[in-house]
Amino acid sequence: MSNTTIVTHNGNFHADDVFSIAVFKHILPSFELIRTRDLTLIAKADIVVDVGGEYDPETGRFDHHQRGGAGERESGIPYSSFGLIWQQYGLEMCQGNQDVANAVDAGLVSTIDAIDCGHASGVQEGISLSQTIGMFNPTWQEDTNLDECFDEAVEFASRVLNRFIAAASGGISAKVIVTKAIEDAKDPRVIVLEKYTPWKKTVLALSEEALFVVYPSHTGEWRIQAVPAERGSFENRKSLPTPWAGLSDEALQKVTGIGDAMFCHNGLFIAGAESFESTMKMAAMALEEG
Repeated sequence: MSNTTIVTHNGNFHADDVFSIAVFKHILPSFELIRTRDLTLIAKADIVVDVGGEYDPETGRFDHHQRGGAGERESGIPYSSFGLIWQQYGLEMCQGNQDVANAVDAGLVSTIDAIDCGHASGVQEGISLSQTIGMFNPTWQEDTNLDECFDEAVEFASRVLNRFIAAASGGISAKVIVTKAIEDAKDPRVIVLEKYTPWKKTVLALSEEALFVVYPSHTGEWRIQAVPAERGSFENRKSLPTPWAGLSDEALQKVTGIGDAMFCHNGLFIAGAESFESTMKMAAMALEEG
């Protein structure tokens, strides 16, 4: 498909058409992009995105503005052009990993669909990614070429899309590692990770017994962290010992009797020592208190 012609609408652009073109930048070696509403050019194009009044993936038509739209998710969120493109090409974009494609759809694509189609109830407040893309359009005070602005927005969206895919892939891999750590734990109250891995979501979902997670830091020392009561909560299932709060180095070493204890946060949710053995001693002490 190196000679592929892709058409999307001209004029002001939105996140759905921008991200759709970003997908093609990743999966096609090259293509000619035409931004137009000229029906003759639309009819000749290999792929048409967000214009043309037709949804037919077999003929490369991916619009959602026609009467009746182009379908919706089980959640009731209608598909925008990005959602339609992701249905067709998302798996390829994620190198055949359906779990990653699903995660990107849930975390990115469906939100852009919701905002574009006016179904943004429940979408997090504050400036959205869709609004950020919209800011690439020139203001009324700027005499700027819209197509050049569109290209800049696509480059930005391409980078964002790559990071969403990387994050989704990392999250899925982390779940496998943390699940095994839960299964292998000598004491189900203390989960030990051989390498730092995002753990909160999996631990909260799979272990009601876990109170602390022990893992190496990026700088080589070890950490013990309290498991929160729930995602986003500042309350812990069990906090670290109160006498440790805010102490570091010699002061903490004196209280704990651990010669390489390094610090304990004043909030009693994380502490550290230089060695794994010492951090496990801290875990044992934390379990005993209270």
